Amino acid sequence: MDAVQRKECGRYVAELFAPEDEVLAELRREISAQDMPEIYVDREEGRLLQVLLQAVGARRVIELGTLGGYSAIWMARALAPDGQLITIEREAERAEVARRFLDRAGLSDRVEVRVGEALELLPDLANEGPFDAIFIDADKKSYPVYLDWALANLREGGLVIGDNAFKGGAVLDTNTDDPGTRGIQEFNRRLAGDPRLTSVIVPTRDGVAIAVVKRS
Repeated sequence: MDAVQRKECGRYVAELFAPEDEVLAELRREISAQDMPEIYVDREEGRLLQVLLQAVGARRVIELGTLGGYSAIWMARALAPDGQLITIEREAERAEVARRFLDRAGLSDRVEVRVGEALELLPDLANEGPFDAIFIDADKKSYPVYLDWALANLREGGLVIGDNAFKGGAVLDTNTDDPGTRGIQEFNRRLAGDPRLTSVIVPTRDGVAIAVVKRS
């Protein structure tokens, strides 16, 4: 299968399994209008997140990197009515966009947007765990630190999910000096080698790393 066919297959999956409603479509337009980086998950990745969360019966979920709330909406829709997603965004303006669209999607009761640096907020979040899943889509150089936190605060059978596991193909460069690329490379190596985890990278648009915390 060549690159064109792969792209068409991705579109096929998105249209068949992950149709977008008007809230999600308008949120994408708003992200563009606000000059935010258009780095949110694809529709098929949003659906993958839903499948994963429902597979483990997730009720308590952490997201690092809210942006405009696109992935938060996908994930929150997979939770039970009494579930909770806590999503962290360092930019207050982006957090306000996310809150507005989460409210429009009818999800404000199950999603809390917290503003600040993830590395500063995570220590206090430990008191609210354990959690069922963590979706990491924040600064790439800190992925290994986020993994440390996840392993200390996820329940057995919980999920670590990391977006941009290929970093646009940069992970193949073994001589890179880029901190973000090196962070992703270390994160991937640790997922693959940690005996506490069963892990894989799903080769989506930019790779989604998925790990399950093994049961004792």
